[in-house]
Amino acid sequence: MTLEDIKRDLRARWGLTALYARALGKWLLLATAAGVSCGLVGTAFHMAVEFVTELRGEYPRLLYFLPLAGLAIVGLYKLLGTEGQGTNDIFDQVHQGGRISILLVPAIFLGTVLTHLCGGSAGREGAALQMGGSLGYRAGRLFGFDEQDLRVATTTGMAAFFTALFGTPLAAAVFSIAVVSVDAFYHAAFFPALIGALGAYGVSRLFGVEPTSFAVEAPALSAGLLVRTGVLAGLCGVLSVVFCGTIRLTERQLHKRIPSPWLRAFAGGCAVIVLTWICGTTDYNGAGMEVIAAAVERGSVRPEAFALKILFTAVTLGAGFKGGEVVPSFFVGAAFGCAVGPLLGLPAGFAAALGLASVFCGATNCPLASIALAIELFGSGGLLYYALACCVSYVLSGYGGLYSSQTILHSKLKGRYINVHTNDQAVERTAAAKAKALK
Repeated sequence: MTLEDIKRDLRARWGLTALYARALGKWLLLATAAGVSCGLVGTAFHMAVEFVTELRGEYPRLLYFLPLAGLAIVGLYKLLGTEGQGTNDIFDQVHQGGRISILLVPAIFLGTVLTHLCGGSAGREGAALQMGGSLGYRAGRLFGFDEQDLRVATTTGMAAFFTALFGTPLAAAVFSIAVVSVDAFYHAAFFPALIGALGAYGVSRLFGVEPTSFAVEAPALSAGLLVRTGVLAGLCGVLSVVFCGTIRLTERQLHKRIPSPWLRAFAGGCAVIVLTWICGTTDYNGAGMEVIAAAVERGSVRPEAFALKILFTAVTLGAGFKGGEVVPSFFVGAAFGCAVGPLLGLPAGFAAALGLASVFCGATNCPLASIALAIELFGSGGLLYYALACCVSYVLSGYGGLYSSQTILHSKLKGRYINVHTNDQAVERTAAAKAKALK
């Protein structure tokens, strides 16, 4: 090799090194901006939701203002020009590109706070994905990113905001990437998503927000318990189909029968009040984190709790109130596992943890994120149990899910490429028939 060849080789290596260094710097810049901004806004949002939840506990009569809160939410979305926009629009941006309105941030922030203040049954992650995606997208625009990098910026913001609320950075990073397109994990996005999530985690802890976690004792590994875990996970997979299907069906029927969003929100608020009267408890209003903790840590929950939470959530979200479906899915899974697990010979608290992870997995079609979530929420002692539960639930949950803009690239029944949208009814109807014909 001549001296000139050596110089050319060194120049090429230096150019490659500089290219990777620029990419690293770019993603660090984005992750820092998204982590700090989403951490600050997410912390404020977390504190606001916690404050209004405590306020509702002190003043139960706030429930009677839920119909008026529904009218206020409809008016707010119309005023800000964000009517009809939600989590699916964030997914569409990652799939196809396009703009995300920054006005989604105040709209979903205030809408979710009003829903929780007056006792609507909803979670927080819908706000996390929408606000985080919007803030991440704006950070990318600020730095002049192109269309491809803006998609990564959007997922980075989603991961950061999710972490600010739940304190689960690894699960948030994996979930934000995997939930948009099942089976297509963009590894290039993992670095900024994880760094952004860790940044938001640090900001939230700085302001005293404790990460969500539960004390769960996992039993020793045994073949019998693995089989029982698989059976419970299978039931949870079916339950996730019921959960997602009930929410979709209720939303369609309410929109069909009550076309006016004003009247629909008012009627939905009244329906939640009536349901609360009938049940004689406020356990199913709000997010229901106290019930989740009771199921997982004390193994204590009403047997019918999971079904009632599905009903309350379907009416709340179908009527147009804001929040999300993930925390209600936690509630449904934990309550169901706690009630059914002992019948299968599983400890009630541990079965609740399995149920939470399984229903979340079935509803979101994200097994790896669900496993990471279980580890961060419950510890790594039951890792193989959680992994098995999530795998079984994923397979048996079909092609439905919480997010209609989510895509599933590969069949759950056969090793082939399908590239369909979640909740595509034609796919759901023919998947089994096609798999049978291909055998």
